[in-house]
Amino acid sequence: MPSRGKTGDCFDNAVVESFFSTLKRKLLLDHVFHTRQEGRSQVFEYLEVFDNRQRRHSTLGDKTPVEFEQLNIHAVA
Repeated sequence: MPSRGKTGDCFDNAVVESFFSTLKRKLLLDHVFHTRQEGRSQVFEYLEVFDNRQRRHSTLGDKTPVEFEQLNIHAVA
């Protein structure tokens, strides 16, 4: 689904749109899920195993979300 807003609108959220684009490209377009539970399990595994712990995010300074959180927890404490 295309973006709802124009650049600068409150509907413009490039980070989230980029995330869903990557999720679709890497997981959803290449798989046929036979049950809803199978699809949910695969998306959960993608998020928890790959996206949060291995994939580096440019918006987080090329750190994984887990690394970014750990750095910020120690910075705040």
